[in-house]
Amino acid sequence: MLQSKTPLPQAMDYDLRKTVGENRLHSMWLIMTGYRTIYSVAALCTGFAALANTGTFLLLRYFIDNWLGVETPAVSLWGILAGFMGLALLQAFFTFTARRLAAQAAEGISLRNRNFLYDHIQRLPFRYHDETQTGDLLQRATSDVETIRRFFADQAIESGRIVLLFVVNFIAIGFLSWKLAWLSVFILPVVMIISLIFFRRIEHAYGLYQEQEAVVSSRLQENLTGVRVVKAFARQPFEREKFDGVNWEKYQRGRRLLIMHALYWPITDIMCVAQLLLGYGIAATMAINGTITVGTYTAYAGLLQFVIWPLRNLGRLIVQMSESFVSIGRIAEVIRQDREPLVEGSVRTVQPNGEPLRVKGHIRFEDVTFTYPTGDKAVLNGISLDAMPGQSIALLGATGSGKTSLVNLLPRFYDYSGGSLTLDDIELTEYPRAFLRRTVGIVEQEPFLFSMSVRDNISYGVGRAVSDKEVEDAARAASIHDVILTKLPEGYRTLVGERGITLSGGQKQRVAIARTLLKDPRILILDDSTSSVDTETEGEIREALQRLMQGRTTFIIAHRIQSVMNADQILVLDQGLVVQRGTHDELVAEAGPYRRIFEAQTRIEEELVLELETPEHRMSAARRNGGSNHDH
Repeated sequence: MLQSKTPLPQAMDYDLRKTVGENRLHSMWLIMTGYRTIYSVAALCTGFAALANTGTFLLLRYFIDNWLGVETPAVSLWGILAGFMGLALLQAFFTFTARRLAAQAAEGISLRNRNFLYDHIQRLPFRYHDETQTGDLLQRATSDVETIRRFFADQAIESGRIVLLFVVNFIAIGFLSWKLAWLSVFILPVVMIISLIFFRRIEHAYGLYQEQEAVVSSRLQENLTGVRVVKAFARQPFEREKFDGVNWEKYQRGRRLLIMHALYWPITDIMCVAQLLLGYGIAATMAINGTITVGTYTAYAGLLQFVIWPLRNLGRLIVQMSESFVSIGRIAEVIRQDREPLVEGSVRTVQPNGEPLRVKGHIRFEDVTFTYPTGDKAVLNGISLDAMPGQSIALLGATGSGKTSLVNLLPRFYDYSGGSLTLDDIELTEYPRAFLRRTVGIVEQEPFLFSMSVRDNISYGVGRAVSDKEVEDAARAASIHDVILTKLPEGYRTLVGERGITLSGGQKQRVAIARTLLKDPRILILDDSTSSVDTETEGEIREALQRLMQGRTTFIIAHRIQSVMNADQILVLDQGLVVQRGTHDELVAEAGPYRRIFEAQTRIEEELVLELETPEHRMSAARRNGGSNHDH
């Protein structure tokens, strides 16, 4: 079985929902919980790096004013060179340490956030997943989390470095000349105002860009999932045209975003260069007039760059921060969704002797109605039925008649809107969802297998360590054991899915049946489990299903009469209403939709049998088999 690991202790009890508020800057601060000490040390290191950088220019001033032209300098040339080298090494060391600590914290925050977001998405109700595009969720869990990671890895520590560089160098210039110091920040208010203007505009533009990127991801994911249908109908040009449309809109929004960035750089560059030229010109005039020394001018010329460019970069970071704020907002939209409560309920699922509760499987619907949260029309209207333990209940009806909606109430994927639904005479809503989903087994029409071994797929639903014998027994009962051993290259260790082998529809269905058998549920839902396979495979699957149904209360959704003939009760649904009920013999004997379906399917089967018995068909089959018809 796959095992999850949590490398960081902070991830164990971390709740990202507590960090989400209206103030996104405050949300960023809360997200740093557990890493603020690391960031504090990193900020301290950036301060030491800034001091070392400033010390270089102050040492240069000393070198020019107090060493050059002096016959007997107080400090030797080697001492000056050692000072420059030492300051350079200190600056490099503290810069590296700050970057390393920031990267460590950023990766830890990203790991923690991604783990939390993945877990949170898993706990959201079915309603949310039904209404949300998969590509959009993927975008938020990957691209938006990555944007926040970049903020903490680069922008957060860079903003600290910029502020410290500005403060330290501004004070250093003030030490040289306060007149020059105040002159050096003349441009500051204008740069800040421009940055804030661009911040608002880029935040809006980046939000639109991320939304469209989610649309592109959703379209791509949908196309790859349905690639067989696209190829079968030769609709590649149509799909390409659809993708071109959404991709063109993404290009347009990305272009507008880049234009805003492109406008910001030259505007601030021109202003900063103007500030530099103004500072150099006035300082040079002061040096010529003897107001300041040549060494002071040289030191000022170097320090001025570390006052001006931090101002410009701080504006850049403010603009880039807008993208991080957008991502925080997009993730917050997911995090604010209420989780599905899995363990809440008045029923005690563990008996006094420590054994898990084992239900009998008596299910009663009494005038049950159900309306989807986003719908305004009931899809189930007054459904009533009584399924005794071990009975099989078949649901027949056209698409949209309410069959799937009815069985989705049993594991509480959705809760009914009205009436009463009980399990062993206890209201279903009193049972915890987690317990019900362990109690209810589902075999779907198109079973899903994960990209892991056959053994892991079979044991997936158990939630405990299982022996090889248990897995093999379940596979034997599902009539798939021999296929696994003889046709799969590595038997039960064979990988299936994207990077493993591809099983046929019937093989996947029988693996899904084995998975449900090993789970050993008391209530079983068979969602049209034999509709997409050939007749021979259908017979094998039906035998496996008969073994699976023994002793279990079973709900069968089917379109073929042959699949429901042996059911204890058959309900025919139409627009959320039960229009007929009874056994097969009872329903065939009375006029109604069941008999019409039975007669139509019987007529089609008889026509197929007659066609297969014609000489022309036998000759055609013989030609397809290479001219030999002895098998016929």
